[in-house]
Amino acid sequence: MTHTITLIPGDGIGHEVCRAVLRMVESAGTATGTGFVWEEFQAGAEAHQRFGKYIPDELVESIERTRVALKGPVATPIGGGFSSINVALRKRFELFANFRPIHNLPGLPTRYPDVDLIIVRENTEGQYSGIEHEVVPGVVESLKIITEKASTRIARFAFEYARRHGRHKIHAIHKANIMKMSDGLFLRCARNVSREYPEIVYGEHIVDNTCMQLVMNPYQYDMLLLENLYGDIISDLCAAFVGGLGLVPGANLGHDSAIFEAVHGSAPDIAGKNIANPTALLQSAILMLRHLQEGAMADRLHAALESVYRAKQHLTRDVGGQASTSEFADAVIAELELTNTQPLC
Repeated sequence: MTHTITLIPGDGIGHEVCRAVLRMVESAGTATGTGFVWEEFQAGAEAHQRFGKYIPDELVESIERTRVALKGPVATPIGGGFSSINVALRKRFELFANFRPIHNLPGLPTRYPDVDLIIVRENTEGQYSGIEHEVVPGVVESLKIITEKASTRIARFAFEYARRHGRHKIHAIHKANIMKMSDGLFLRCARNVSREYPEIVYGEHIVDNTCMQLVMNPYQYDMLLLENLYGDIISDLCAAFVGGLGLVPGANLGHDSAIFEAVHGSAPDIAGKNIANPTALLQSAILMLRHLQEGAMADRLHAALESVYRAKQHLTRDVGGQASTSEFADAVIAELELTNTQPLC
């Protein structure tokens, strides 16, 4: 079988980590004869320079056809410039669920071992609706949009995932003590959905208290259900439990399409040096394989990744090693070649 996937390398280290991940994914496919066709497109400033658009029409057409994309980091200007490419793609393809699993990698010491959290973030509205204007000079208004449709949809996604995957507890995170109408609506929708899943424990925590509770004891949580901005902040906080944004995956999921991405920045200061860690994008690619119903391949790739971390011989500098990006990929591929000769379960 051959999968056709849209590839968006992104900026900075994006091209390096994408090339490494493609090598590892293609190696994982050799045991089953699974192939990949990558339709590559740029987005952001480089795309605008070449095509006059930050998101070229050809990229949109490719995702409409393939229904799945793998994306490296795309830089977003701060305080000006073009709007976030990430946000624009999520809105364009109705990728309403941002899904981030938070798990430790073996052999990598962290302050919190054995973390097992799932972050489910609403991905299309809230403060990221992008509705802003200057009322008068020196006064800017930014609107937070919360709808019953989107709030119910993301709550149902979270509870359905919990039921399918044996998760036992969901906390809805909010600031409804202050934003009584907007966050209140989000909570009412989550409560209504929760009643359909009596086997799953449902709770609610205020967002600022949640940050404190997470730092004190992340093990009290199983799944977190959040609005857009809260989810963006807390998912990064939780990434610190397992080593940082360079290690954790990200998925943007809709009914028809999905984009899997590295959630870290483009790191232009180390671009072109072959020292970037491709783990985050690799873990995102593993989520992508599961989405494509390639579970056995995803399992083998994940096992190879964990073997490399456990051995500690070919890790990149950000996690205490000396290996280059390509050397890390070579080590994962070597582990895959050991398992590719074993029969599939």
